Amino acid sequence: MTQDELFKVLVAHCKEYGFIFPSSEIYDGLAAVYDYGQMGVQLKNNIKNYWWEAMTRLNENIVGIDSAIFMHPRIWEASGHVSAFNDPLIDNKDSKKRYRADVLIEDYLGKIEEKIEKEVAKGRKKFGDSFDEAQFRATNPNVLREKAKWDEVHNRYVAAEKANDFAEYRQIIIDCNIVCPISGTCNWTDVRQFNLMFSTSMGSTADGANLIYLRPETAQGIFVNYLNVQKTGRMKIPFGIAQIGKAFRNEIVARQFIFRMREFEQMEMQFFIKPGTELEWFKKWKETRMKWHVNLGMGAENYRFHDHEKLAHYANAATDIEFNFPFGFKELEGIHSRTNFDLSNHQKFSGKKIEYFDPEENTSYTPYVIETSIGVDRMVLAVLSHSYTVEPLENGEERVVMRIPAPLAPIKVAVMPLVKKDGLPELAQKVVDELKYDFSYQYDEKDSIGKRYRRQDAIGTPFCVTVDHDSLVDGCVTVRERDTMKQERVKIEDLRSMIEKKVSLTNLLRNL
Repeated sequence: MTQDELFKVLVAHCKEYGFIFPSSEIYDGLAAVYDYGQMGVQLKNNIKNYWWEAMTRLNENIVGIDSAIFMHPRIWEASGHVSAFNDPLIDNKDSKKRYRADVLIEDYLGKIEEKIEKEVAKGRKKFGDSFDEAQFRATNPNVLREKAKWDEVHNRYVAAEKANDFAEYRQIIIDCNIVCPISGTCNWTDVRQFNLMFSTSMGSTADGANLIYLRPETAQGIFVNYLNVQKTGRMKIPFGIAQIGKAFRNEIVARQFIFRMREFEQMEMQFFIKPGTELEWFKKWKETRMKWHVNLGMGAENYRFHDHEKLAHYANAATDIEFNFPFGFKELEGIHSRTNFDLSNHQKFSGKKIEYFDPEENTSYTPYVIETSIGVDRMVLAVLSHSYTVEPLENGEERVVMRIPAPLAPIKVAVMPLVKKDGLPELAQKVVDELKYDFSYQYDEKDSIGKRYRRQDAIGTPFCVTVDHDSLVDGCVTVRERDTMKQERVKIEDLRSMIEKKVSLTNLLRNL
């Protein structure tokens, strides 16, 4: 099964088992908008809780807020979004489809990288334990040819990005014979800019209405509340403000399921620091955020840093934490040194003084900022895509299991009476009553025990607890572990502590 086929199967699985549904589906849906089902919302909330607690509980100098989606339109002028929040778009004249020019080029580079990795995989298979990957990459003619092609296109692309040269974007697309996936032709228009912000009107009459924007990021809600938080919380530099909330971008190339949507959710933290210390704090937050990701146990090899070669107008350093999605390494979280651009501009546009008085140095200054920003939906997709596994069984059958990190799993434990009689359902209900205050659970008594196990595997439940006839005599139940399928007898009174060890968010946080 190819990665593309696997991704399609994952999307279907998410719908079948209540993780994610196409929005407005009974009306034929709405492009690039999705609803979270009963399993998906639990997973999403668990991810948000892990982030929130890691930020605000483990750091006494970081606090949280929840700012409004609607904000004064001048905020977006000050932030630069009105004038600079644009994507380079290009149309194919034959299919009439619109694309992001930079994404077309990046996808082309990604395909070259895939060819290189396939050549390396062939070498690894051919030479086995004696395989020297570094030497192979440095000497194999096929790898060297593809690498030279990648370097040439990449260098042109970086130069075009830095120069904001839209004509060169188009020329790269033409020279590389990048075709429209619909029409298969290279008949492209010129590249032009498109602002990504959604606009709407606020007011009771058309004449009296004010033009406002749906926020394209949550960060500005933090910046305009900087003084409120700093003064009421008596915060001292360095300190951070965290927020989880919805943002909206009119993405023309919304794609890859929930990876790129028009309505999405962000987890952002702005860390206010003394000017001149930003690169030190930038390095620290890179390490801290990578540790948070790797702590989930999804494999350190599936993460990497990607430093920005073209910096945003507000930044003097920027990197992405990329995750190995089924469609390749893509951005999961951004870490940026935003300098004092935002606070200085809000001070300028609002006419209000936004500074910090440093009592130790007896001076005032506008703080610099380190930002960490992660897409909740992308994090959900990372967990789902990594967790989805088709596993062969000894009897020749297969099972589909979602190996979701246990503290994030939507359902922590399933309680099942072996049969629906002989007092087993009543005892199973007593087990539920013992566990329901501490863990999300499901009670299931329908179908054979094997089918019930498969249903729980498919939604990622770490533990299944079966009440059988022996339970009535010895007060023990059979606990089946999701990943290994190992079963053991456990006393009912010991269940809670056994489950807690594996699914506890507190234990996960202790490892940070």
